[in-house]
Amino acid sequence: MGKITIFISSVQSEFVEERKALAAFLRADPLLGKFFEPFLFEELPAINLSAPNVYLKEVGACNIYLGLIGVQYGYQDSEGISPTEKEYDEATRLHKTRFIFLTNHETTEREQEVNIFIEKIEREVVRSRFIGLSSLLQNVYHSLIRYLEENGFIQTEPFDAQLNTSATIEDIDPEKVASFVRLAKSRRRFPLDENDPTLTILHHLNLSQGEKLTNAALLLFGKNPQRFFPTATTKCAVFHGLSKTKPIPSYKIISGDIFEQVNQAVEFVMSQLDFKIGTRSLSNIVPGSYEIPREVVAEGIVNALAHRDYANNASVEVILYRNRLEISNPGSLPLGWTTERLKQLHNSVPRNPFLAHPMYLAGYIEQLGTGTEDMVKRMVEHGLPEPEFIQEQDFKVIIKRYSKQDTPQVTEQVTEQVTEQVTEQVYRLILTIEGEMARNELMDELNLRHRPTFISNYINPALSIGMIEMTEVEPHHPRQKYRLTQKGIKAKKQWGK
Repeated sequence: MGKITIFISSVQSEFVEERKALAAFLRADPLLGKFFEPFLFEELPAINLSAPNVYLKEVGACNIYLGLIGVQYGYQDSEGISPTEKEYDEATRLHKTRFIFLTNHETTEREQEVNIFIEKIEREVVRSRFIGLSSLLQNVYHSLIRYLEENGFIQTEPFDAQLNTSATIEDIDPEKVASFVRLAKSRRRFPLDENDPTLTILHHLNLSQGEKLTNAALLLFGKNPQRFFPTATTKCAVFHGLSKTKPIPSYKIISGDIFEQVNQAVEFVMSQLDFKIGTRSLSNIVPGSYEIPREVVAEGIVNALAHRDYANNASVEVILYRNRLEISNPGSLPLGWTTERLKQLHNSVPRNPFLAHPMYLAGYIEQLGTGTEDMVKRMVEHGLPEPEFIQEQDFKVIIKRYSKQDTPQVTEQVTEQVTEQVTEQVYRLILTIEGEMARNELMDELNLRHRPTFISNYINPALSIGMIEMTEVEPHHPRQKYRLTQKGIKAKKQWGK
């Protein structure tokens, strides 16, 4: 079999040294050099043919089109189209694999024709950005390795399916496994029982071979997954402005297993969002809604953790700004996919299939690829712009928030008639309590899953200001319930008007 030819395209006056360095890199690399042969127009011998025709012919003969886009559009023919764009169009027409790499310039720094060209590219393929030669070589290497893997030239197991030689069954938390089974039985009719041996359950989920555990088993059910994967964490932060500028009002690094990270990250975001209160016109219960639907926040975080590249040392980031929520992960779309495809019904192609399947069984994700489409629908139903999906060095979802003018502050409504500065969480808790209610009942009503967050952000503040009280003296009593004090009852009546 001959080598896979890569046509390296750019405006001739740009990237002269980068093109040469890239070709030398591909030929010298011990792995890539076995499979790929770059084509550079500088290396063509002198021939009696027009350059544009020669280049288009070479595009037709290549396997991969690799385009470098900077700030210049280059020479334009009688139709006003540059040779670079014609080469790209020819590769598109012939259904070639296309890799596009953009410099990290602002739109205002590029020629207008370049911006129009980039807009066309973004509708058709995913592009990456680079800053300098080192960044370019790294991005090209990553793209070509994925090409070899997805086309069967090299065989590697997914990270989540690899056996972890350092782990034993003692590193698995049996209670986490039992809790998963209870959840999977109720949501997906999981056939095994929570009392079955842990290894039997893991084997059924393809998470073990004999007594050897996969990376996915540790990420899902490990007592301390970060012992094996220190950067498999979720970093959450809140910024009052529009960018990452100090001070940071709230910052948290969430560790633990994947389910714990999802639950805690969702609670972190929801506890920071505004909560809009409706009226009693249709019901005796006061309706309310978060400024971003909880399902949208959860879907974005679940996708980030399920599809991230766990071999990458970066972490998932969940950042809440004044006007948006950004969820990013070190991962990338399957080759040939565009971000627009995510907004439509599509097949699910998980990066971590052995991680994704238990998350499906537990009801955290769907197998049919409807998650991102549902995010779009829920945002539109909520009167918000569609989420933005961006693929660059990492994969990012941007979810717009209501402006402060659109969403009234709950604390302003609350504090008109009470003296304490009541948080939104306490406000929602007081409106929820009817008679005496147990912790699990309250968490279900408030759609919360993470017990420590509930105790820390809801119960303890409400107790400290005397809005609620416990029915039992011992805080951890098995029959412990919570009820409103006279002060809480009075506040609830005020807020319900």
